[in-house]
Amino acid sequence: QVQLVESGGGLVQAGGSLRLSCAASGRTSSWLPVGWFRQAPGKERDFVAAIKWNGGTTYYADSVKGRFTISRDNAKNTVYLQMNSLEPEDTAVYYCAAGPPLYSGDNYPAASLYNYWGQGTQVTVSS
Repeated sequence: QVQLVESGGGLVQAGGSLRLSCAASGRTSSWLPVGWFRQAPGKERDFVAAIKWNGGTTYYADSVKGRFTISRDNAKNTVYLQMNSLEPEDTAVYYCAAGPPLYSGDNYPAASLYNYWGQGTQVTVSS
């Protein structure tokens, strides 16, 4: 069983930065691909970014490319989402999710890939 706990959300002004963390527990957590998704009120949950289990490949939604960076520290079983140049449109609950061990495909944006989800952390960007 894998448990995911997000942290680092909060209130920030437009143009500011936040770093989200996703701490994973479980024997195989360092072998899992991890994705970040977000859901704004009244909207569907959208893909934000993902990283391969070994950190070798990253994926981003077009809306965050050049502003957000996903990374991982497998020694700490933690995945990070550095968010810069935040915009009011980035306001949402952010969730991290983990997929199957040693995943070698490329369907990272699909929520259906992920077996485990965190509880979410609120990010609010004021204008």
